[in-house]
Formats: sequence, structure tokens, C-alpha cells
Amino acid sequence: MASLLLWTFFLSLAIFSINTVGSSSINDFLWRLYNRLPVATSQAAKNQIRLRQEVVRLNKEISGVSAQDEFSKWAKLRRQLDKAKAEHDKSGRLNSFTSLPSETSTDLWTASTVESSKARFDYAVNIARWISTNGLRLFLQYWYSKEPMFWIPQGWVPSYVEWLLSFPRAPQGSISIQIWQIACTSVIGMVSEAIFALYALATKGASKEDPQAYRSGGEGKPTRIGGGPKKEL
Repeated sequence: MASLLLWTFFLSLAIFSINTVGSSSINDFLWRLYNRLPVATSQAAKNQIRLRQEVVRLNKEISGVSAQDEFSKWAKLRRQLDKAKAEHDKSGRLNSFTSLPSETSTDLWTASTVESSKARFDYAVNIARWISTNGLRLFLQYWYSKEPMFWIPQGWVPSYVEWLLSFPRAPQGSISIQIWQIACTSVIGMVSEAIFALYALATKGASKEDPQAYRSGGEGKPTRIGGGPKKEL
């Protein structure tokens, strides 16, 4: 049963990781990988990604330009940004045609076709992910519901506790697969919370002191910037 113990633990870890990262983030990552293959929607998806990157670049560039001091440059960037946003929105929502590299005119795909392909892809990925995680978990709980994961020494806990630990159909005095999975999920959650808390404390401690707040004085003593000699009134 050692292999089943490990399978249950790693399955609980996978389910927890997916719930932490988020299914939409995983779907977007897999969609980008899928469009690296020579599929029909790859070129249109790459075009949308390129337009999104262009909008982000122009936003970053225009934020560093003053509209008062450099109005001509700011206006030019603003026109480019508006045009890039319009093209991105058009490729993402309207029924505009996006030509894909092909020898015939039948390889003209509308943005709605790309979006519908993305929706079908997400649906298939969600089904595959559910079957490989929660579906497998339910199957293991049903198939091995009568199998003890391991036995606890006799007399360690009262009989009613033994019954709870063996719930629902494992032999009394043993740990059922359902209880073992609950224990794995609880331990994984507590360990992850401890890791996040330690990381938050470490980053908070590192940024607690402002390195620009002090400068070295003439005799090596720290002197606060802007803190000149105290004047008496």
C-alpha cells in the first residue's frame, strides 16, 4: 500500500497546486503552447499576442513622456496607442478577417472563430484536468474504500475514533483512503500557508529599512538626508 499512499499524496498535491495557480492561468499557458504547433489558429493567436504586447509597450512608453513638456511626442504615442488598442479590440471581439499563411482564400479566419476555438480548447482541457485529478480521486476512493492504508496500534485511540478513522468501509483499526486524503490535503495546506507566511516576513523585513534614508557622515556615522544642524529659535 506504500505506492497507493504516495499516489494519494501526490494527487492531493496536484489538486492543491491547480487550485492555487488557477484553472484560467493554466488554460492560457496550455493555449499558448498549443498555438506553437502548426494548427489553424496559431497565426491568429500569435497576432493577438503581438498586438497585446504592442499595447503594453506603448502604455509603458507614454507613461514616461510629459504631455506638457513633450506634447508632440506624447500626441504621436497617443495616436499609436489608440490605433493599437483598436486593432487589438477588433481582433479580439469583432468579426474582422485575419489572413493565415496559405495558398487559398479559404484560410481566412474570423476572430469569432479563434474565440470559439479557444472556448472549445478550454472545455476539453477542463474535462481532461477533472478526469485526471478529481475523477481519479473519486475512483481511488471508491475502488480502495475497503482497503486499509495502514494500521494503527491497538488501544492507541478509543473505539469510536477507530471507527471514524476507518470511515466509510475500511476495517476498523485502520486508516481509510478517504481519511488519508483529508490528512494529506490538510498537511499540504498548512505547509503552504507556513511557506507563504515566512516569505511575507522575509520580504517585509528586507524592505523595512530604506537604504536611501541615510548616508554616511564624515566620520563614518550615518547621517539622515536633509537632517542638517538643529536651529534654535
